Amino acid sequence: MDLKALRRKYRALRPVLTERSRRVWAASEAVALGHGGIGLVEAATGISRSTISRGIRELDTRSTLPSERTRRPGGGRKRAVDLDDRLVADLDALVEPTASGDPDSPLRWTSKSVRHLAVELQAMGHTVSYRVVMQLLHAADYSLQANRKTREGEPHPDRDAQFQYLNAQVKRFQRQHRPAISVDTKKKELIGDFKNAGREWRPQAEPEPVRVHDFLIPANGKAVPYGVYDLTRNEGWVSVGIDHDTASFAVHTIRRWWRVMGRQVYPDTTALLITADAGGSNGSRVRLWKWALQQFANRTGLTITVCHYPPGTSKWNKIEHRLFAHIAMNWRGKPLVDLATIVSLIGETTTDTGLRIRSEIDEGRYPKAIKITDDQMARLQLTPHTFHGDWNYTLTPRARKR
Repeated sequence: MDLKALRRKYRALRPVLTERSRRVWAASEAVALGHGGIGLVEAATGISRSTISRGIRELDTRSTLPSERTRRPGGGRKRAVDLDDRLVADLDALVEPTASGDPDSPLRWTSKSVRHLAVELQAMGHTVSYRVVMQLLHAADYSLQANRKTREGEPHPDRDAQFQYLNAQVKRFQRQHRPAISVDTKKKELIGDFKNAGREWRPQAEPEPVRVHDFLIPANGKAVPYGVYDLTRNEGWVSVGIDHDTASFAVHTIRRWWRVMGRQVYPDTTALLITADAGGSNGSRVRLWKWALQQFANRTGLTITVCHYPPGTSKWNKIEHRLFAHIAMNWRGKPLVDLATIVSLIGETTTDTGLRIRSEIDEGRYPKAIKITDDQMARLQLTPHTFHGDWNYTLTPRARKR
């Protein structure tokens, strides 16, 4: 039989052959061809010489496998994670500083390509291909996402460096058993019988009636949820405000978390780390934010370090996909008819990983347009960090006069 005829025969049989039957068929053809048969079958089919030789040995010894098996127990190539017990941990360490999440979905995705990740892993001493990296990311609930209009500005050249710096600060506080929190304002919600995205189980053909148009009910107003998420303990606090989303409201929420939750579990700490967006009520340029934090530091005696996410990366904030995402899932399809309902739905939000949230209504008034003067700013006990002092700074409590 010539090479072309053997190739045509293999192409016809290949779709119906299993791994074992392909090996045995190739071996039988090689034996029938006689001297040089292994090389000819290899050239015609692409089946390796070692596989054909193994098939011949099986034919010679008449060894058999159970009918339901293709290979012997323990046979086949070992998985990369079985051969390299540090692979998954090192991959996660590469991805986590730039991991991001949609606030309405707990899935995570990475902004680094699998090829770049594979190159970095290889530089760390791992033997891994980009295809294996892709499989590991899928197994860890990462997914490849299409473009979406959520960018808030042009990427800053120091974006990745700030991610790494912020992540290092969090790890340092965690090693020292000091509190590290993530803070942000969740999307404002209309209060009333308005449609809420999502579905929930109800009797068939009995959907809950809601308003056709989402026009603000002046008597009800809007709910302003501001959250604090403990990055170490997987616990959260959400104050539901009824006034403006200002820096005063943000810091008052952090103070409430500290009094009710934080101080109980970190009784001996003298420092607090806050990770926050670069904009909004807790923005890096907001004078009132820094002034209010100084007052908080003075009252509690805490040294407060703040690390902001770079501009245009608010969706990377951990509170978005570790706290707010689960709140949105818990109240999907439920009209937020009043403040009590909102607080209850937030407080009842849990996850399989043990997330616990406490929530309360904040009826305080927080007027906008409060000006902090240059003189007031000069009195702050604020020390910018060497790296991007505009994003990273520490406020120390002012010594009390005796």
